[in-house]
Amino acid sequence: MNWLNEVVFQNPSVLFALVAIPLIALFYFIKEGVFRPVIRFSSISHVSPLTTLKTKTRHLPFILKMLALGLMIIGLARPQSKNDFQDIKTEGIDIMLAMDVSASMLAQDFKPNRLEASKKLAMSFIDSRPDDRIGLVVFSGESFTQCPLTTDHSVLKNLFAGLKTGMIKDGTAIGMGLANAISRLEKSNAKSKVIILLTDGVNNQGSIAPLTAAELAKPFGIRVYTIGVGSRGKALTPVGLYPDGSYAFDYVDVDVDDETLTKIAEMNGGKYFRATTNEKLKEIYKEIDKMEKTVVEEKLYSQRTDQHLPFLFAALILLLIEFILSKTYYRSIT
Repeated sequence: MNWLNEVVFQNPSVLFALVAIPLIALFYFIKEGVFRPVIRFSSISHVSPLTTLKTKTRHLPFILKMLALGLMIIGLARPQSKNDFQDIKTEGIDIMLAMDVSASMLAQDFKPNRLEASKKLAMSFIDSRPDDRIGLVVFSGESFTQCPLTTDHSVLKNLFAGLKTGMIKDGTAIGMGLANAISRLEKSNAKSKVIILLTDGVNNQGSIAPLTAAELAKPFGIRVYTIGVGSRGKALTPVGLYPDGSYAFDYVDVDVDDETLTKIAEMNGGKYFRATTNEKLKEIYKEIDKMEKTVVEEKLYSQRTDQHLPFLFAALILLLIEFILSKTYYRSIT
C-alpha cells in the first residue's frame, strides 16, 4: 500500500484493461469444466494413478500467461515514482515579552490572580509561535532580563513558570521594563521586532520615563503592544506584609495608566489593550498573534522516475517460462 501511495501512472486509463483478466480466466475455467472429456469408471482405482503433479498443476501455463498480461498492462500504464521536495522558508519574528511582577499582580480580580493568569496565557502564546525567537524581561521597581531571545521555547516556558513577585524590589518601573526589552532587540536582524508589555499599574519607579523609553524604540523599527491588566472598580489586592512574609489583602481601586500605555503603543505602530478578565486577556493574545503572523514561503518540487521497465521485464520472464513449460513438461497434456 505504501508503494501505491508513492506511484503515479502516466497512462492510467490503460489500467482498465486489467478487467479483462478475470473475464478471460472465467471463460477458461468454464471451458475446461464443460468441454473437457469425461470418462466414467465404476471404480476410482483405475484413475488414481493418473492424478500426478503434472495433472494437478496443468493450469500453471495459463496462470503464468495471465500474470504476464497483468504485468504488461501495468507496464503500459507507465508507472512512475513520485518524489516530492518541499523548500520551506520561514521568516520568524523577534518578540520580547515585558512582564510586570510587582505585588499588585497578585490581585485576585483574575483567577487565581493577575500574575498566574498572565503567565498561563503568555505561555500559550509562546506555543503558538514555534518559528519565532522570543525573550522575557521582568520588571517591578527595577528590571532585568529573565531570558534573552531564543527559539528554545521549552527553556523559556520553564523560566516563565518560575516568575513570582518579590524577585526584585517592589514598584512599577514601566519605562525601565520597556527600555530593557528594547536593548534586547536593537541588534536584532529580524525584519519584524515586537515588544509586548504587560502591566497593571502606573509608573512610579525607575530612572527612565515610559514615554522616553518609547522614543528609544522608534529608530530600531520596534513595534510595541501594551496590555493593561485589571478589572474596573475595586479589586482584592495586596496592601502590606504580615510578619511571616505573607500578604495582607484589601479591596482597593484598580489604577491602570491607560493613557500612557496607549501613547506608548501609538508611538511605535502597536496597539493598547485593556484586559479586565481572564477571557479578555486570552482574546488579546490571540489578536496579537493574528496581527504578527510569521512569513512562510513554500515551494513544492516534484520529480518522477519511470518504473515501467521492471514490469515489462517480469512479464517477458513469465512468458518465457510459460513457453518452455508448455513445450516440454506440459506438452503431453496441453
